[in-house]
Amino acid sequence: GSRGQLERVLDNLLDNARRHARSAVVVTVRRDGDHHAVVEVADDGDGVPAGDRERIFERFVRLDEARARDDGGAGLGLAIARDVAARHGGTLTVRDAPAGGALFELRLPTA
Repeated sequence: GSRGQLERVLDNLLDNARRHARSAVVVTVRRDGDHHAVVEVADDGDGVPAGDRERIFERFVRLDEARARDDGGAGLGLAIARDVAARHGGTLTVRDAPAGGALFELRLPTA
């Protein structure tokens, strides 16, 4: 895959976590069997409501419209990140983090 595109995905995930975290962002990298690398980016913020977990990956969707766009972005980062993951044969999903907040999981094939 494209190293630059994958770096952009990680930058988007880290930027998103920093904006929404109360005090902590935790990044975990691991192998899942012989065929996948997994990067998890978790924060201790408010999390993503279950009903919005697919919607946040749509272009221009921002859950908090009250935030200024210059503070919160244009709503493209997660959509781009998921597109890049898919183009590399991977997935990008979100679920509840152990500390509350959101946990984004980027799963990519290793070969």
